[in-house]
Amino acid sequence: MSPRQVHNIGRRRAWAVWAVALSVYVLAVFHRSSLGVAGLLAADRFGISATELAAFTVLQLLVYAGMQVPVGVALDRFGSRRLIVTGLALMTVGQLAFAFVESFPAALLARAVIGAGDAMIFTSVLRLVTAWFLVRQAPVVTQLTGQVGQLGAIAAAGPLSYALHAWGWTPAFAAASSIGVVLMVVVVLVLKDSPYVSDGVVRIKLVALARSLRAVWGNPGTRLGLWSHFVSQFSVTVFSLLWGFPFLVRGEGLSTGQASTLLMAMTGWVVVSGLVLGWLVTRLPFYRSVIVLCVVATMALLWGVVLVRDTPAPMWLLVLLVFAMASGGPASMVGFDLARSFTPVEVSGRANGLVNIGGFSASLLTMGLVGLVLDLREPAGGTAYDLGDFRVAMCVQYLFWGIGAFQVVRYRRKALDHLARVHPGAIEQLRRGETFVHPGIGEREGV
Repeated sequence: MSPRQVHNIGRRRAWAVWAVALSVYVLAVFHRSSLGVAGLLAADRFGISATELAAFTVLQLLVYAGMQVPVGVALDRFGSRRLIVTGLALMTVGQLAFAFVESFPAALLARAVIGAGDAMIFTSVLRLVTAWFLVRQAPVVTQLTGQVGQLGAIAAAGPLSYALHAWGWTPAFAAASSIGVVLMVVVVLVLKDSPYVSDGVVRIKLVALARSLRAVWGNPGTRLGLWSHFVSQFSVTVFSLLWGFPFLVRGEGLSTGQASTLLMAMTGWVVVSGLVLGWLVTRLPFYRSVIVLCVVATMALLWGVVLVRDTPAPMWLLVLLVFAMASGGPASMVGFDLARSFTPVEVSGRANGLVNIGGFSASLLTMGLVGLVLDLREPAGGTAYDLGDFRVAMCVQYLFWGIGAFQVVRYRRKALDHLARVHPGAIEQLRRGETFVHPGIGEREGV
């Protein structure tokens, strides 16, 4: 018997549910980005090197990426509401602990707890979008979720930066953690997993789950989405979460206010570039991965122009650079769109989890290597880095751009061959600018 519908799909209640879930995602991005403007203060507070400073965000993202598949399975078992509440609780506890701890190991553990909570939010919000909105609405709402969520990064670059300098470390981070308590109450009162009466608990069969994960990973379209996410997302993540603020202040000689303003402008450009890229991807679905590569090429070119200079770059060049990096955020969302074309809806959650691993894996590797190079450049320790140090350290990005671009080209060919073989006519449909929706599979694998 079909489940009984008790709320309208895509109407006012759906938008209310989405707004509450989105506010939690904004907070998650805020917590994720909070170290971006506090990196230099953290180095002084804990007396750590660049490698140890990078370890904060590397561990946080490692926990985030490592939990993507388990979180996807837990969503099937418990639903979005429970996972969002759990994620909020973990982020609140982690940020509160980070406000008071004074030792590096304890601070490291606090950031890991924040990463664990953060890992539960985005995929839970995407599941709510799928449940509460019509098929024609879902892609637009998904894109809005990714763009509006970046307001959290703006809050980290602006208000948190001000609070850190006006109030100090502990009051600023303690105040930030208190927001989660308020949102937990709102989530409990407003959020509902779907507009239907609960169907009951979904039982997970581990053998079938492992088989379905192998099938999803074996699909070249999933890997195309993963590598598209990998190659486009990491530069803006590394810059906004950790190394951008020190690079602008210590390397380019900007004031802390100028650096914060530039980071906020970068985040604002995410919305503008997201609208443009969303329009391009909709009009040219056959060339989605090519669009990703064009964005990446622009980033690499502008970084090259900045890094080849032995003097600080002019402000107009830095603005172009951060705007190019910001465009990588919406470009990385193309990875999820590619996964939807090549995998059936029955396994879309697992496919999205695998895609999401791509960019965050590249981010944590890049962050760690940048910190390692900076320490090698300053063997005596400390954080007295200059432009020369950052010119060398930031070049590690080219390693991951090269690997990612090669894999995108490789799996684009494999994915198109797969689509032509399994779904005749799909390639022609994409070339005509029509969206291809995977017809699905007869048997629901993995659950």
